[in-house]
Amino acid sequence: MVESQNTKVDLTAEATWFRAVAVYGKAMVGDKSFEFYNEHNLSDYVQIPWNEVTYVVADVHFKGHYIPRFEIRTRTSGTFIFTTKNNKKTLRAIRKYVPADHMRQALSLWQNLKRRFLSK
Repeated sequence: MVESQNTKVDLTAEATWFRAVAVYGKAMVGDKSFEFYNEHNLSDYVQIPWNEVTYVVADVHFKGHYIPRFEIRTRTSGTFIFTTKNNKKTLRAIRKYVPADHMRQALSLWQNLKRRFLSK
């Protein structure tokens, strides 16, 4: 069984980790890291320390009323895409440990198209 890195847990929520196949489990936001544990396979987990996180990028729709997923970008391990039962609440808990200038909003469809056509 895996030991948690956190000494204090701020939020625990049901979550989905999007890899090649969606993995269902629990996400924990604590004082030392963001942790995800699979409900059925305990050896399938990820622990992301806060000092490893470079950016947290959230997809925001309808002026913040709907946030379908968020992405945690790290220095060495790449990107991790998650969704929880209440993403807004999870992002508020993450905001305590990640600086505000490292919390980003993903580009909209129009911004992506505009960037592709104007870059050429």
